[in-house]
Parts: sequence; structure tokens; C-alpha cells
Amino acid sequence: MSAPSPGALERLRGAHRRAVTGLLAGGPLSRADLTRATGLSRTTVSSLVTELIASGQVIETTDRGRPHKGGSGRPPLLVALATPGGSVVGVDVGHHHVRVAVADRTGDVLAEETAAVDVDSHGAHTLDRAASMVRAALTRAGLGRDDALAVGMCVPAPLHRASAQIRTGILPGWQGLCPGEELHRRLGLPVFVDNDANLGALAEVGRGAAQGVADLVYVKVASGLGAGIVLGGRLHRGATGIAGELGHVQVGEDGPVCRCGNRGCLETLVSASRLVQVLQPAHDEPLDMARVLGLDADGDPGVRRVLGDAGRTIGRALADLCNSLNPEMVLLGGSLGASPSVALGIREALDRYAQPETAAAVRVAAGSLGDRAEIVGAVSLAIVRVAAT
Repeated sequence: MSAPSPGALERLRGAHRRAVTGLLAGGPLSRADLTRATGLSRTTVSSLVTELIASGQVIETTDRGRPHKGGSGRPPLLVALATPGGSVVGVDVGHHHVRVAVADRTGDVLAEETAAVDVDSHGAHTLDRAASMVRAALTRAGLGRDDALAVGMCVPAPLHRASAQIRTGILPGWQGLCPGEELHRRLGLPVFVDNDANLGALAEVGRGAAQGVADLVYVKVASGLGAGIVLGGRLHRGATGIAGELGHVQVGEDGPVCRCGNRGCLETLVSASRLVQVLQPAHDEPLDMARVLGLDADGDPGVRRVLGDAGRTIGRALADLCNSLNPEMVLLGGSLGASPSVALGIREALDRYAQPETAAAVRVAAGSLGDRAEIVGAVSLAIVRVAAT
């Protein structure tokens, strides 16, 4: 077998450099953190960091981190991306809102705009609104369009990897649209787009509860159900870009028709709107998800039963995924991600249905970024892509 060519080795090293700078886009990390998150050897990471420091892309800070897993050794020095000029923009498109953040290239937010929008049925209008909000946020930050280097955007639907189109019925008003191209046409800026669960995972790995975790499944439980999968410190998107569509695992052949066009999908049983609908007859007051979460926190037995059942249903599907991927963590986001009853139900299902060693290895926890995970991920995506150019 012939040795790899010099060009192939340089491309591999370039990919490793991008993996390191991508992780640092989320904030300062130690060399040990980078080693764990990338899966590269300690020697390779040390060499890459030295190279990046010499090129001016990375600096060694005066801050120190914490020893790994509470160790008592001397805290390690942290490295961080250098603070170059220019800004980036994050755009979070949800099913019912658009949020825009302008940030510097370390991820610190300079200005932010949020609006309620009927997203699902009106793709072109939503993108018009997003472009207007980007311009307004840049103005609030005291910047012009030429100061922005790139835009990262998340959408609540899978993107076809080759065409960058939305082809699913999840967003009926977006079918056939290329969101990145459309927003680029409106703004004249480079636009990079990914699924909302993927960017939630990216945010939690970089700036949230999964820092230093190389293998995890981020589960967004909200109006739909999706998963962002991180393997070896990198997002796993799959052959066509739709890896992680956990909500469309079929759990009943004769179940309700799903918005994707199939029947009996998991999210038809556990979406936020479905759970509110199930709980409403037991309550005189009108319920919304905020009120349901409050009742869960207060120990309401009916709410805890329904949310626990939802967690066990999600956990049954996650158990099969965990058996295949053997992740270190299942991290919960979305409007239901903070529910202790959902988390407990998922934990119980993993313990029952996953292989014992797999179940023992995986932690179940709520994300620390809450409903900001997607906008933080969109900003991080823009930073990563700028750093890679």
C-alpha cells in the first residue's frame, strides 16, 4: 500500500486545523480539552496549536481552566482565537420567530433583534424579514454591511447536502428554496446554513454544557423533535445532510399523519403542542408550554406523568441510536429540554433498552444555553467558516 501523497497529508492537516479553530470559536479551551474533543493525539494537538499561535490565528491566554473532571492538579493554560477585525451575524429561524445577532469574531454579541414571524408557510417573506433585521442589528451595533464577514443561519428543517435546498414538507412554504442563496441575494454577504439541532449541538460543545465532549447527541424537544450528532468533536450530517431526524422515526404504522407526510412519527406523540393538548382537559386555565414547565417544576403529578411518558418514548428511540453510536452524553435542548420529568423518562428508557455498558457510559443532562443555543450556534458557524477561509 503506497504512502499518502504530500498533498493528501496537507489536506488532512488542514482539516485538523479547522477542527481546532472550530472548537475555539466557541471560547477558550485547554490543549487537553482540544485533544478530548477532536480525538487527535496530544502530540498532534500541541503541534497544531503551536502552528496556529505562530500564524497569529490563536493566542495563549493568561486565564487558566479547571483540571479535567475535578482533578487537583494545576489548572491548565487556555488557548483562544485571536481577536481579528470584522464581525459576523447569526440568524436563528424557528417555526414562529426570527432572531438575529451581530457579534465580534470571539462570539461576543454586539446587538440583537427578535421578531415573531409565521415562518413555516412564508419562506420568502421570512427571508425578507431576516435581511431587514440583519441590517437593523448592524446599525444598532454601529457597523455597516461591509463590516460583516459572514452570516450563519439555522433553519428548523433538514437541508439536502448537495443542493442546499429544503425538500421536506416540514416547512411547506420553503420547499425548493435554498435559504443560504436567498439570504445572500438579499444581503450580498456569504451565508452558511445548517439545521437548528446541528447548530444547537455546535453551541453547547463550544460554549455550553458539552465543552470538551467529543461524542454526544443533542436532542431538541420543542414544536418538533430533532437531533444534532457530534462524533469525534465534529458534527455528523450524513450522506445527504439529514442525519439526526429523530422525530421522524416511525413508532406506529397506523399513527397520526406527520407534517413530513409519513404516519406514526415520534414527534406526533411528543411535540410540545401535542403534550399541551393532552394535558389541557385536566386544567381549567389555558395551558402553554411555559405554564406546563412551571407545573412540572412544582411537582404536579399529572404533568409529571405525561412529560415522563414523553421522555420514555423519546428514550426508547434514543436507546437504539446510543447502541449504534456509544455517545458520552445526551444533551437536551428546546422548550422541553429543561424539564426534569422528560430527562428522567429518557434516563429510565436508556437504562432499560440500551446495552448495559452503553447506558452506563452516557450522561443525560439539560443544555446550559436554553433557547439561545441556536443563535449562539449560528454565530459560531459564521466564525468557523470565516476562520477556515
